[in-house]
Amino acid sequence: MQEGLRQIQHLHDRMARLLEAVLAISSELELNAALRTIVEVSADLVDARYGALGVLSEEGQFSDLFTCGVSQEVYDAVGRLPTAHGLLAELVEYPRPLRVENVQAHPSFREFPPGHPVMHALIGTPILVRGTVYGNLYVADKRSGGPFTDDDERIIAALASAAGVAIENARLYERIRRSTEDFQRSLLPKLPDLRGLQACARYRPSGTVPQIGGDWYDAIMLPDGVPCLMVGDVMGHDLRSATVMSQISNMLRVIAYEQCRPPSRILQRLDEVLHGLHGGPMATVLLARLEKHTGGEWRLWWGSAGHPPPLLVPPDGPVRYLWSDGGHPLGVTPELSRPDCEQIIRAGSILVMYTDGLIEDPVHGLDEGMASLARAAAELRHLPIEEMCDRLLQHRGDDFTDDVALLALRLAGPATMDCDAPADPRDGLA
Repeated sequence: MQEGLRQIQHLHDRMARLLEAVLAISSELELNAALRTIVEVSADLVDARYGALGVLSEEGQFSDLFTCGVSQEVYDAVGRLPTAHGLLAELVEYPRPLRVENVQAHPSFREFPPGHPVMHALIGTPILVRGTVYGNLYVADKRSGGPFTDDDERIIAALASAAGVAIENARLYERIRRSTEDFQRSLLPKLPDLRGLQACARYRPSGTVPQIGGDWYDAIMLPDGVPCLMVGDVMGHDLRSATVMSQISNMLRVIAYEQCRPPSRILQRLDEVLHGLHGGPMATVLLARLEKHTGGEWRLWWGSAGHPPPLLVPPDGPVRYLWSDGGHPLGVTPELSRPDCEQIIRAGSILVMYTDGLIEDPVHGLDEGMASLARAAAELRHLPIEEMCDRLLQHRGDDFTDDVALLALRLAGPATMDCDAPADPRDGLA
């Protein structure tokens, strides 16, 4: 009776640990960490010396492997992913649990790779969700030396199910990320030939789903031959923001082309139309005309609807932001006026227009973000404009909490002002 009670308590403890493990795995957001936990918990719960979890790519080949019970030296010595052949192929081709008391005697067994530990007993199960095989989970050789049991098999199956859900969710996340990013990029324009200007635009989505938002850039040639530059950000981070962004950017193109000047009047007219047609969605916009000036200089004439200031990067000397009265965002009221701002810029300078995702994040303050961008631009000013834009995005790292639109222009000198410069084929496709 006492032995029976001990077995019942042991089974209860194993089930409690299994439940704790599944809950911990479900709360883990990072896929690789979740899969490593599954392997370790699987081996521990069935008292196995070795454990492994192989992940299949969408093409059916092993793309990743997580192990426990082998040293890093052994892992490096084996030096390759398993193949979908031999004994492991049983779990892929015939997705059902597999229990083998003598691995080397199994008809599908092939030799262990050099450096691979010799295993004797094995229990494994496919990682299966709704008929799709995502990989397999298997453990080998009980530490106690006894055989694997039906309870061991059920535990491994339960953890394999948790692994399947984790992998499926991660791939669903990736498909959503790719589709939303492709949709966002389809809304952004290809830059035209801006005579006398080397122009480059980049868009970087945020690192969170949905990877879609309201940031955009644009540039058009006005009827008077002057380039008109636009960068904007619709408040929000969802499909609606992207839709509103498309509406605003298209309206702004038409109004800017029809009104031509001044920038403040273009922004006011845009605000009026948005209030009349769409109830006044909230957005920030920076709109600028870049005109040729005397002696090879350029005249920047711009207006802002609550947008971060442009960054001026001269060929040498201090980098500075063109601070001004930024005006109020779109959507507040169309009756309030906004100021126009002017700045004479030396030839060879670089003008950087951007959205706030490039300078803001939850950890650092806005001032620190702007200072960091200015330092990076100063260090990169002598690079080609395309490489400079790529590096400006990289200076923030890979974890963007908001999407970013970036438009940068190098202002040519008098010798090249009237020359046609080919557009960068990558514009807008970073």
